[in-house]
Amino acid sequence: MKPAEIARIDGFLETLQHLSPHTRKAYAGDLTFFLEYCKQLNISAWRDLDGRVVRGYIAQRHRQGAGGRSLRRNLSSIRAFYRYLLDQGEVAQNPAEGIVTPKSEKRLPKTLDVDQTARLVEIKDNQTLALRDKAILELMYSSGLRLAECVGLDQHSVELGDALVTVTGKGNKTRRVPVGKYALDAVRAWLRVRPQLAALGETALFVSARGKRLSARAIQQRLRQWAQKQGMDVHVHPHMLRHSFATHLLESSGDLRAVQELLGHADISTTQIYTSLDFQHLAKVYDQTHPRARKKN
Repeated sequence: MKPAEIARIDGFLETLQHLSPHTRKAYAGDLTFFLEYCKQLNISAWRDLDGRVVRGYIAQRHRQGAGGRSLRRNLSSIRAFYRYLLDQGEVAQNPAEGIVTPKSEKRLPKTLDVDQTARLVEIKDNQTLALRDKAILELMYSSGLRLAECVGLDQHSVELGDALVTVTGKGNKTRRVPVGKYALDAVRAWLRVRPQLAALGETALFVSARGKRLSARAIQQRLRQWAQKQGMDVHVHPHMLRHSFATHLLESSGDLRAVQELLGHADISTTQIYTSLDFQHLAKVYDQTHPRARKKN
């Protein structure tokens, strides 16, 4: 592959600034793997590819153990790249169009039950970092925030008087989500001590010990530490709080559309995964309580 052809990947990635860093990194990784495959076939230009090459690549990835979800993302990256090349007039067709990937089983997200969640967020420590962490956990669970959304919050994002938080989600879409009483109290407690850490002019709601915006990795690490301190016997990660928020809300309300809006899902089919979790919960209750359903020991 010629240097000019390789440089076109960089040009494409530059057009993805509206996406999250995580998504841009995924696109870059996918296209790097695809580029190496093309080099092995001695392909010198992107216009020389056809559907057979892309199908061969996907088949190889499948043999290497990549699941259906990864393969679909690989194909999506290649399709998007070729749409860019088409717009630039570099190619005449998109060789990734019409190619179907193997289906994979839809895995249900892991959640915490209500008691587990309460134990996790019940932090008694009044030290500065503990107050910050409690505010993070309460807010993520209260409002169903993604990790990146939590990291991106500024001080003005939380409207304490109106009990709302303004969130910038995927695709730079903004939504306003209610904030519960416990989360509001935790955020107020954190804001009282935030000046002890925050650097001059820092706008981030949650800051590190060095005074700058707290990173996603730091939140992941702190959550893992608090889960251990609180005696949790399960691996807890930030997105589990979002899953738990959606599941507990759906169990109580049954309003799928409302949960979709609160989570910021563009497509309700994404939210419908939680109906499976809700049904599992109902089935468990049925098995444990119905006289004709109980399993005998």
